[in-house]
Amino acid sequence: MRASVVLRLLPSLALLGLLSACTPEVAQEDDAAEQEQALVAAQQAAESAAEPPPPADADAPPTCDASKVQGLIGQAVDDAKAEQARIDAGADKVRILKPGEMVTMEFDGARLNIEVDDAGTITSVRCG
Repeated sequence: MRASVVLRLLPSLALLGLLSACTPEVAQEDDAAEQEQALVAAQQAAESAAEPPPPADADAPPTCDASKVQGLIGQAVDDAKAEQARIDAGADKVRILKPGEMVTMEFDGARLNIEVDDAGTITSVRCG
């Protein structure tokens, strides 16, 4: 009886052996494809990390030129004069800085700063 059971199971065992032999090759092919994709992704990441990013506003030249309005030093400031100084300097915006006044410290190359003394006389003109 054992021989008959083995003979009946033999085709099933052979088929199982063939199927199990095929499975690792498919898995190996899938692993190879995944490894290749990972390698390509790593190479692309390395290439992009090696290239420095372009600086922000690399094409835009500074818009403020305080040298054009240095003649205002020693004059009294008012809103009209500050606005004309902004236009002459090519700045996008202007601010008047009074003694002891709290101001932000971030640099803005498109902003004209007009510093005045207690009497409202312009002491310096600079961009930033």
